[in-house]
Amino acid sequence: MSTYKLQAISTIERKLVRLGVAGLFLLETIRTILVPPYSLKPLIKQIAFIGARSMLVIIVAGLFVGMVIALQFYDTLLRFGSISLLGSAVGLSLIRELGPVITALMVIGRAGSAICAEIGIMRVDNQIDALECMAIDPYRYLFSPRILAGVICVPILTSIFILVGIFGGYFVGVILFGVSPGSYFQGMSDTILNRDILMCFSKSIVFGLLIVWIACDKGFNLHLDTRGAYGSEGVSRITTESVVISSMAILFSDYLLSALIL
Repeated sequence: MSTYKLQAISTIERKLVRLGVAGLFLLETIRTILVPPYSLKPLIKQIAFIGARSMLVIIVAGLFVGMVIALQFYDTLLRFGSISLLGSAVGLSLIRELGPVITALMVIGRAGSAICAEIGIMRVDNQIDALECMAIDPYRYLFSPRILAGVICVPILTSIFILVGIFGGYFVGVILFGVSPGSYFQGMSDTILNRDILMCFSKSIVFGLLIVWIACDKGFNLHLDTRGAYGSEGVSRITTESVVISSMAILFSDYLLSALIL
């Protein structure tokens, strides 16, 4: 067998082993979530970090995304004489796809990268080893509050993004272009189904889990991904990888969930 094929097989094996390590990390974190004792203070702290501190960027992004969607759909629907469907187009676009996906990508950039860097620095400085020496479970103390906060906060942030986006579309469609307010909201009410809302929140929960899981795993298992680099260089490398992998996982899982729920 050629050297190239051997290297390819070795790379695939390493990737599979790394995926297994990430899976075991998630299982251990879920175990600590389900098994008492429970502590609310770390969870509230992480909810404030992931959720409350992301509000401004989510509101700004939702406003301009809603305005852009309304602007683009207005031009398209005007050509077909279907301006009354503007509210339906804006609402469905935000609820089914753009709301969950863009919210998740914004949370990755604002909170996911910070979580990965924080955990990575703690690993480099041996702070996690110190916790274990003091008989403090790092999964319970560091990771389970972050996982829970991600699962709680991302759906709430998605809801805020969608609401702000709808009113951004209202501003462009109704106030700027003179579309009837009644037809804007009535069309939205007639076309949005419970299935669409279920899809939105299912995606948000999965995205929140993926974001925090990948960020924490990359930071905790830093030595498996830095390829010899350590210290600040290693932390910067795994933080970049965390953002890239999280974004790709969001887009891939978005397709899978859309295909399953449709």
